[in-house]
Amino acid sequence: MPANLIEYFNKAPRLGVLSTSSNDGRVDTAVFGSPQMVDEKTVIAATADNRTLANLLENPHAMYTIMEPGESITDWKGIRVYMKLKEHATSGELLDMIRTQAANFVGEEGAKLIYAALTFEVYEVRPLVDFGQGWEKSI
Repeated sequence: MPANLIEYFNKAPRLGVLSTSSNDGRVDTAVFGSPQMVDEKTVIAATADNRTLANLLENPHAMYTIMEPGESITDWKGIRVYMKLKEHATSGELLDMIRTQAANFVGEEGAKLIYAALTFEVYEVRPLVDFGQGWEKSI
């Protein structure tokens, strides 16, 4: 995946939504600001001890959607990033780093709510609105 995908994925500010599903198909969608693409195939994120984490522990597949409004639906920009959870950690260096960085944005109390660090492998990227143009033309 080209560097412009990493740049777009990590652009701030952005609105992003992480969608997950339990083993029995119960879907959850939550606004997430923490995901960062660290290389072409890896995304890291942080979460509280919540439904998103519970779903990921049952079913490791997730989708992160980034949206930017346009004048009409065909003018909206964005991507859908399909991922699979590879690791989660409730302690360790990655979690400590994420909490330290989060404290700068949400304060110490907010950072304490972070329960787990997540590492995903990216396996597909699609445009937000897919007319066969490819994700590269949708960012």
